Amino acid sequence: MTTADHHSLLLVEDSDTQALQLQLMLEAQGFHVARAGSAEDALDQLNRTLPDLLIVDYRLPGMNGDELVRRVRLNNSTRALPVLMLTEESARDVERQGLDSGANAYIPKSEDNALLVVRLHALLRSRRKGDDDSGDAQRHSAFRRAEILLIEDSPTYRLFLADLLASEGYGVHVLDNVEACEARLARGDIDCVAIGLDIGRPESFALCRRLDHIRNDGPGNFEIIGLGGDERGELLIRGFAAGVDDMVPKSSERDTLLARVRAVIRRKFMRDEDQQIAASNRKRELALAQAQAEAASAEALSRANNELADANRRLQKTQAQLVQAAKMASLGELVAGIAHEINNPLAFILAHQTTVSRLVSAIEPCNEDDGQKLERARTRLEAIRTGLVRIQDLVLKLRSFSRLDEGEITTIDVHEGLNGVIALLGHKLKDEIVLERRFNGPATLQCSPALINQVAMNILSNAIDEIEGKGRIIIETDADDEDYRITISDSGPGIPQELHERIFEPFFTTKAVGVGTGLGLAISYSVVQSHGGSLEVGNGPDGGARFAISIPRTMSA
Repeated sequence: MTTADHHSLLLVEDSDTQALQLQLMLEAQGFHVARAGSAEDALDQLNRTLPDLLIVDYRLPGMNGDELVRRVRLNNSTRALPVLMLTEESARDVERQGLDSGANAYIPKSEDNALLVVRLHALLRSRRKGDDDSGDAQRHSAFRRAEILLIEDSPTYRLFLADLLASEGYGVHVLDNVEACEARLARGDIDCVAIGLDIGRPESFALCRRLDHIRNDGPGNFEIIGLGGDERGELLIRGFAAGVDDMVPKSSERDTLLARVRAVIRRKFMRDEDQQIAASNRKRELALAQAQAEAASAEALSRANNELADANRRLQKTQAQLVQAAKMASLGELVAGIAHEINNPLAFILAHQTTVSRLVSAIEPCNEDDGQKLERARTRLEAIRTGLVRIQDLVLKLRSFSRLDEGEITTIDVHEGLNGVIALLGHKLKDEIVLERRFNGPATLQCSPALINQVAMNILSNAIDEIEGKGRIIIETDADDEDYRITISDSGPGIPQELHERIFEPFFTTKAVGVGTGLGLAISYSVVQSHGGSLEVGNGPDGGARFAISIPRTMSA
């Protein structure tokens, strides 16, 4: 048995016997088959769920098979639904009518079942991807029967026409007064009004004009068919003048009358669908415009937030620099005072130490014991002098720290100065330390010599001290149109993040007691600030510290 992948079929067949035979055969092939006994029943089922394929008998009671197919093709959700037309007739015009109505294939009922199954599989294969998943009744416009309001004075013709329209599958509402007519139209669900017009009864034309006014000014959206004795002469002229959409003679044959009504209803349904499509398009356009507006608003908000965050970062950075600059200025005054107070007694002590040393050196010992004592005195005096000179060097650094903004601005050779610093620190460089020069910036820069003599030397000296054993130090220069940058990075242990803000404070040091004074980076920071630049610390490519000096290329002397 061939597989049908559990496709669902809707079989529209009025003959119970033929429907049962087809249903059993198709279910044996693996299809799920539902059955409708009429076109109207089929439309009701299509409202609830959509099958994968529709099998329609051409000859059906009420609405015929070709009209059902046309209705299917008029609905957006079923336009692509495969339809197989069945008939007992073999005339070519029947086949043409079935195909012209929108059926995908036509097959006589007398054909072999194998051919029918092959046709079904071919139609199911031709479905577009995604059509299978359309069973939710909420995803397509509902089918409904056309509702017709019948206003006719002749009881005989009224009964005939009501039965005829009802047999065609229309909902027929017969009314006999204007008030009931207007109340029914106010509900907005009438598709067509068929009204009898008579030359001898002017009130029928007045009612027709009233109906035209209602549909133009009210919620109604319906067609108007005038029922008259013929389609010629005064009746035709007055009928169209009163607002009818079509005139149908009461003497028309049954099929002709139905065809005319069907054409009017079809036109009305197509117009309704066009309006639904237009409304849907407008809704999508509004949704798209709203989505675009929301996206633009979100983008603008995000951009504003980013700009605000960037401004906040700049503000915090500027604030930190101002705080540090203020701290340096106040500490500079304090350090200058301390240096001055230390320098005066230091000069006095050094002068007397020199005198005492000279006098002790001139004494001749009387015996060996006195000679040993004098030698110890000379040794102690030299030790005292070494300590005093160290204090003097510290005072000089303190004085330099307090007068960094007094340096003269001149044009220096940066690369030559850096090479000189490297040479001066050569005695500290160990054989295991590799020093790389990456001089990509211009050779000259307008600045104070202290930028190289103090800043670069302090940072490079610290980098050498931090490396134990093998390591690497990289000195780089580069520049753009605005700034000149000197970067010194090492492979040492680096500086913890929590200490980045403190390392430029005077007297703060991570070195052991007696190894450093904690003034080197503080002096370096102040030198860079006096140039209008910045000194930042971060992580280097080898995991150690990375100091970045940035100086404006245009300096005022």
